[in-house]
Amino acid sequence: MHIIGVYNIKGGVGKTATAVNLSYLAARQGYRTLIWDLDPQAAATFYFRIQPKVKKSKKLLAGKIDLDDVVKATDFDNLDMLPADFSYRNMDLRLEDAKKPTKQLLKLLRPLSRAYDYVFLDCPPSISLVSENIFRAAEGLLLPLIPTTLSLRTYQQLLDFLQGHRITGLELMPFFSMVDRRKRMHLDIMQNFPDAHGELLKAQIPYASDVEKMGIHRMPVQAFSPNCFAASAYQALWMDVQDRLG
Repeated sequence: MHIIGVYNIKGGVGKTATAVNLSYLAARQGYRTLIWDLDPQAAATFYFRIQPKVKKSKKLLAGKIDLDDVVKATDFDNLDMLPADFSYRNMDLRLEDAKKPTKQLLKLLRPLSRAYDYVFLDCPPSISLVSENIFRAAEGLLLPLIPTTLSLRTYQQLLDFLQGHRITGLELMPFFSMVDRRKRMHLDIMQNFPDAHGELLKAQIPYASDVEKMGIHRMPVQAFSPNCFAASAYQALWMDVQDRLG
């Protein structure tokens, strides 16, 4: 079972859109796929038209219910979801009460290893105990980066955090997101950044109206506009991820 976190310290970078679209593409390829919405804003849950049962995070982290009890089927074959609800805003507090608080998500996910080929974690935008759980549970981190100075700064902050907490063995997969080729800054950064960061994936996700329309259609881009440029970009990104993870 491949566990992939889709993460950035900063919000508004295309993180949830990436998790939703790549989980859909994995499922469409025939892989048994789970997406876990860990963000209390529950955007991924909204996109997949799931109505969560409220206040489940406390019982889940306390071990009073299993993940199987809260997994929901989506409208798409091979694709299930663990929906978020607003109680997830307190997940850090729940984790602090647990033994080995940095390894609770991995503990919860292990029993699902025979049920799923891929698990995508849609992560909240922060560095917190939840984040550290994700770093220790995931095989790889997909990191959408807008080609701007502040966005790249958050990537360096993440690298510093991982080094400071001695978190190793995590496959980092940054890629450029919300790219606007009309902007000179975007073009300059995309040209120079790879020189120092060989881990950068080749695929780039454009700033596109079709991605914004996910909120109207409440489904992945490939499901309502399979021939658009954004759909092709997510397909390329999914291929890059598969090549990287093997």
